[in-house]
Amino acid sequence: MPERSLRVQLVRHTDNPQELVALGARLCYAGGTLDSLVEKISGQDQQAFVQKVMGMGHDSVLEHASFTFLVEGVSRVLLAQLTRHRIASFSVQSQRYVSYQSGFGYIVPPAIRALGEDAVREYNDQMAQMQQWYEGWQQKLGNAGEKSNEDARFVLPGACETRVLFTMNARELRHFFALRMCNRAQWEIRAMAQQMFEKVYPVAPALFADAGPGCISGPCPEGGRSCGKLPQVRAERQAFLAAHQAND
Repeated sequence: MPERSLRVQLVRHTDNPQELVALGARLCYAGGTLDSLVEKISGQDQQAFVQKVMGMGHDSVLEHASFTFLVEGVSRVLLAQLTRHRIASFSVQSQRYVSYQSGFGYIVPPAIRALGEDAVREYNDQMAQMQQWYEGWQQKLGNAGEKSNEDARFVLPGACETRVLFTMNARELRHFFALRMCNRAQWEIRAMAQQMFEKVYPVAPALFADAGPGCISGPCPEGGRSCGKLPQVRAERQAFLAAHQAND
């Protein structure tokens, strides 16, 4: 029963997402032929135009661009949070059709790991105990494949690893980042959101340069529950942007 680590892949995205968003925005305000519109979009400074449109609050055009992620090494605890974001499409590894007789992967929370080797050993032993319970119920239920899996899985922990393929449009991604990159978000989904952001920013910098917790570009929306780290959050974002600009 191996421990698992988070891994995020951006497996697909809309071709030229910034150009498509710019085209949608220009179409709303321009006359002329479609051919001339496409030509104008191709020749203009898309990044500046897209940022101007977003600054006006014309966010619906962001929905034309989509991004698909493949994520592994995440827990069922994270999955419950992720699927609350309903403007998205999800495909999740089934605990009914996938058997864990050879052992399930699981996530070790950093706070438990920080307690030291004895704590991690105790946690690992508990995971092993749950594996035995799972196998025991499979036996009692007749080892009937998915028919026994569907009930034996009830003893599996929230720490159990899962794999998810999901797609979000750019507007929903910005909303997701605003909630899940905040320091008040749960640690696991915050780490995933950070990796997602690092994957999409190079693809469409105009769409995501100011994406993230609300304090990136304004006051902290958490009020009295603020983490108090606004200067640090902004400094880290500026360092990230500077590093990417230096590599361009």
